[in-house]
Amino acid sequence: MSEKDYNKIAAIEKAIKEKYGDETVVNPKSNWDPEKEKEYLIQMKELYNRDNRKRRYEEKVEVDGIKISKKLLNRESLRNCPICSAFTKSVKDDIALIKFGCCNKCFINFVEDREERWLEGWRPNENY
Repeated sequence: MSEKDYNKIAAIEKAIKEKYGDETVVNPKSNWDPEKEKEYLIQMKELYNRDNRKRRYEEKVEVDGIKISKKLLNRESLRNCPICSAFTKSVKDDIALIKFGCCNKCFINFVEDREERWLEGWRPNENY
């Protein structure tokens, strides 16, 4: 760098200092001490731990060609279908229970291609 470059840099720095104040041209390391470094490291560790926990719960898993949040798979199964009282056995049953309130068999028989009617409250009679 030539002498002219240093003068230009100094002039720009002086203009910034006049417009925005002394703190804008101070080297950040000049205000940093070991106490601030410890506090910063603790904050970063907490941030990464929180981010990792969130990412773990938002992680998607493929089950029979369908991507499902891992959080849903960790939930305890609802056990029995409220429509046919069948014991839920598979992940498909759990998905249907969570989304439509019935097992996969009832989903295929009553809900599939008729989701709007189901979501409006229609249910089969007890003697289906």
